[in-house]
Amino acid sequence: MRGIQISSYVKGPEELKVTDLPDPVPKSNEYLINIHATATNFFDLLQIRGVYQHQPPLPWVSGAEFSGVVVKSPSNGKFKVGDKVFGSAQGGYATKIVSTEERLRPLPKGWSFFEAAGLFVTAPTSYAGLVTRAGVKKGDYVLIHAAAGGVGLAAVQIAKAFGAIVIATAGTQHKLDIAKQFGADYGIDYKQADWPEQVKKLTPKGRGVDIVYDPVGLITNSTKCIAWNGRLLVIGFAAGEIEKVAMNRVLLKNISIVGLHWGMYATFEPETVETVWDGLFELMEQGKFKGTCFTDKEYVGLENVGPALKALGARDTWGKVVVKVPQEGESKL
Repeated sequence: MRGIQISSYVKGPEELKVTDLPDPVPKSNEYLINIHATATNFFDLLQIRGVYQHQPPLPWVSGAEFSGVVVKSPSNGKFKVGDKVFGSAQGGYATKIVSTEERLRPLPKGWSFFEAAGLFVTAPTSYAGLVTRAGVKKGDYVLIHAAAGGVGLAAVQIAKAFGAIVIATAGTQHKLDIAKQFGADYGIDYKQADWPEQVKKLTPKGRGVDIVYDPVGLITNSTKCIAWNGRLLVIGFAAGEIEKVAMNRVLLKNISIVGLHWGMYATFEPETVETVWDGLFELMEQGKFKGTCFTDKEYVGLENVGPALKALGARDTWGKVVVKVPQEGESKL
């Protein structure tokens, strides 16, 4: 196979190289999959630099999210040879990968490999946050920060599917336009100092929003525009700093600050993982959830993983940045 193996940490994605590597050999409980598309993530950037909280032992093949076709399956496996799947496992930046069954899902009906490659992390994160943790319902006002990002666009669609009114924030007009294309009702530039006041003005009698979905690190200022009994969802810290929140604001508005660590549900609540995916597939079948892949520029071939990661790190993209991976004998065009 071909892949991007990390033998020593690099300064940036421009240093990544594609090399010929031995094909992975699946264990008795693993599937061998030919990768047709692979998705980029911020944690990939941190891992190749050696600064992520979870570092695989050197050497390893980088990448995590993918979609493709099963070419070898366990004797009692749910998926069979030829089945189209998407999932997450170490080694996504390659032409082949091995994965266990719980890390795979069937390709949604009518979806392409390109569209499905970036589903496994962002979609359930947003569903579990908004539905499982925050209990989003019809009529709720939901503020979604970084709404044009991968989890953001997923959150916009899920909130709208449940009948909420969505206020999106982003740092450029283009990204706000993208968020509206995916269903957001309003858009606000969070680089403007008075954005919390702008948010309040969009809610009935200026009461504030019911739910804040925050993958950035804007909880402190979000307490200024949240309603009584509101729920603040802590999804991540893309801005780079971990906040300290004044607890008097939490008390005075009777609000809840709710964390979401989707990756640990498989350990502590595996039954919830299935419930979340069932809900997501239902939304897909109803046409209420679609892929969030960045389409302003096309990335084809593993050689373009580096440029795709560089664009992601520079915040020059929206949604999920996915790289198409032609198989041997296929054209990159």
